[in-house]
Amino acid sequence: MVNYTQKPQYDLNDFREIVAILRHPGGCPWDMVQTHQTIRRDLLEETAELAEAIDTENLDLMKEELGDVLMQVLFHAGIEEDAGHFDINDVADYAAKKMIYRHPHVFGDVQVSDLEEELNNWDALKRKEKNQSSYTDVLNAVARTLPATWRAEKVTKKAAKAGFDWPKMSDAIDKVEEEFSEVKEAIAEGDQAHISEEIGDLLFAAVSLARWNGVDPEAALHATTEKFIRRFALTESALEGDMKEHTIEEMLAAYRKAKETAHE
Repeated sequence: MVNYTQKPQYDLNDFREIVAILRHPGGCPWDMVQTHQTIRRDLLEETAELAEAIDTENLDLMKEELGDVLMQVLFHAGIEEDAGHFDINDVADYAAKKMIYRHPHVFGDVQVSDLEEELNNWDALKRKEKNQSSYTDVLNAVARTLPATWRAEKVTKKAAKAGFDWPKMSDAIDKVEEEFSEVKEAIAEGDQAHISEEIGDLLFAAVSLARWNGVDPEAALHATTEKFIRRFALTESALEGDMKEHTIEEMLAAYRKAKETAHE
């Protein structure tokens, strides 16, 4: 057991020290053997749980989940501090300098007339900072670990800033219809690789249409999934016995009634 004075209230420095104690000899055996890769998923899961706290507007849960995300940040920085590469202060220094550099209208003498000009300046500074000499460089820089719909949305948004976008929304709608036709053709051919490719094209076109309408595709799909679960629950409740013992026609009839009942 380590000799650590417990307090009624802890601050950020205390938390940093606690994480360090856990990771070093005399601390927690599990914490001591973790690497960036072994806790990579933990960071993603904690971020997802924070997002749920935000979505549900649960402030107590948000406070807890922010702490869990902060622990992940301190943990990753601590691994590199032990390796002699950088520590959490270097992380803060890098982030602070980046914010100052990208906000010359706040910390410098640059004047912006509106939000659009500010965002254009941000993009230009970011490209310069990351040595992105082409629009393709900008697209390639979009993280491949993002959820697929967000990555597609971000890529099409950045392509649009290069002028590569449909002139009007009806063109985006036509593209969705075109891709749907190609999906049906691929299915008729029976080529699995082609079917996968065309479904990907259809999803990509749908994301582009969502962007045109200011809709977050990931949030929209999550909402539809939740709606499906609610209707499915009503469907199952309406059917007697084991749901699997009913025909698909009976299930669909109950589902349509559930849809009407839920007014969704």
